Amino acid sequence: MDNFKEKLIRMIFTVLAFASLFFLLGIVFVLFKESVPIISEINIFKFLFGSQWYPTHEPAEFGILSLMAASLWVTAGAMFVCVPLGIGTALYINEIASLRQKHFLKPLIEILAGIPSIVYGFFGMLIVAPLVQKIFNIPTGLCALSASIVLGIMAIPTIASISEDALSFVPKSFKEASYALGANRWQTLVKVTIPAAASGISTSVILGISRIVGETMTVLMVSGGAAVMPKSFFDPVRPMTSTIAAEMGEAAVGSIHYHSLFAIGLILFLITLVFNAVAEIISRKYRIKLGLDR
Repeated sequence: MDNFKEKLIRMIFTVLAFASLFFLLGIVFVLFKESVPIISEINIFKFLFGSQWYPTHEPAEFGILSLMAASLWVTAGAMFVCVPLGIGTALYINEIASLRQKHFLKPLIEILAGIPSIVYGFFGMLIVAPLVQKIFNIPTGLCALSASIVLGIMAIPTIASISEDALSFVPKSFKEASYALGANRWQTLVKVTIPAAASGISTSVILGISRIVGETMTVLMVSGGAAVMPKSFFDPVRPMTSTIAAEMGEAAVGSIHYHSLFAIGLILFLITLVFNAVAEIISRKYRIKLGLDR
């Protein structure tokens, strides 16, 4: 009877695992299927490197360079917010906070990760954007800077949580050996603990970038929605994700516009896939380094 239950449970988990793979392959198939038609309708070079995105004009323009540049600007700005705050939070929780503070701060950070993105969008529209407009005296606060700030806040829990886990896996013997050699707490932190957890921290940063690149509702609400080449962080922009969300409902099924939006989705999928693959490679090297994997 026990043997039958074990086989049944193993079969269930096997089916679930392959079901996830099946759904992933289905998503990839649909993206490729709906993106391929643009090859025969649009010059790929102009599609990737054209700076004009005017799908409703005559003639229509489908250049996504401005959209990719907007995603790059917003992501770069968000990293200046989330990386120092996320890693700093992880270092405080792991190295400085008392046990009671750890039990309070760690769940609090993970709760922040569960807040819906549209709530962050409302926060950005009502608080961040007016504040940015007032401080920098610009025509509108709905710009790349506001989107970067809000996205950076959204990515802090991901970076802080994973970085703290990486720091907690550093063997205590490393720190004890450093103290035995006469190093103080700060020297041990900078020269021993952080380098030992560098791979895990790098993984958290890459996953944070993936979270930022793939975010939709927040940038749709806060970035300004202007499909133009950004010249500064004070310009309204339209990243790739917000373009898909804003225009997919208006694009006629089977039209060039429709297939172009799917092509943007395919590019985003490939970017996210690369980031997650790099994070997995770094994480695996980190586990092997600490003897947690083979």
